[in-house]
Formats: sequence, C-alpha cells, structure tokens
Amino acid sequence: MKRVLVVCLGNICRSPIGEELLRIHAKKNSYNLFVDSAGTSGWHQGNSPDPRSCEVMKRHGHNIDSQRSRPLIDQDLQTFDCILVMDAQNLADTQSLPVGQAEIQLFVPNTDVPDPYYGEGDGFMHVYEMLDKAAENWIKTWST
Repeated sequence: MKRVLVVCLGNICRSPIGEELLRIHAKKNSYNLFVDSAGTSGWHQGNSPDPRSCEVMKRHGHNIDSQRSRPLIDQDLQTFDCILVMDAQNLADTQSLPVGQAEIQLFVPNTDVPDPYYGEGDGFMHVYEMLDKAAENWIKTWST
C-alpha cells in the first residue's frame, strides 16, 4: 500500500481537497492507497477544513467535513512514501525537515497551486480543478 501525505500551509484549504481527491481517484481505479494531509504551520491544528473548501467539494458530491488540520512533523518523512506539496514555499519548508524516506514533490508538477484563503471569486473552484486533474494523473502514474 502506497502512503501519501498532502501538504499545504494551514491544512484547511488546499490539502484537504487534495487528500480527498486522491482517495476518490484511488478508489475509482482500485488502487490501494493510504492518504492523509498536514500543514507546514500548526495555526489551525484540530480545525475542520475551510467552509469554502467543504462547499466546493460538496458541489462535486464529496464530503470533507470530518477531516481535521494537523501540522507536518519530522516523523511524516519516515512514515510516508510520498509527500505532495502545494507550492514552492511548502516544498522548501518540507525539505527543511530531517531527511526521511519520503519523496517530496509538487502536487501539480512544475506548478504552484495558489492559496485561495484570502482570495475571492472562484479561487476554490480553480484549486479543485487543478487538484482533481493532478490527483487523477498521480493515481494513473502510480498504478503503472
């Protein structure tokens, strides 16, 4: 079973969406995956995902209300096979932890996923679309 951790800054906007989309695509493809998410900060530890993340997921028939934010810890680099981060700053923060077995990569290869937290309009929908396509591609890649 592959173990994947999805990481963003606060673990309330982007990474909860990415976590669930990986889970959904893995199930669709009968791929054995354990997935979790975390934030490089502990600002929202124990909190539910941002209501706007929950809303965009509900619009697509998914529920992430039960997820809870947690901080990224050193042990995660030993526990997980792969850590998928949302942007260059998350990448640098994750790579600053003690080296582990986890391969650390951008969730959307060569692209920063914008943080929609302070944005308005369709920022959360844009993030959903980016992560949905990338999650599908990751599962296809890992399945081969």
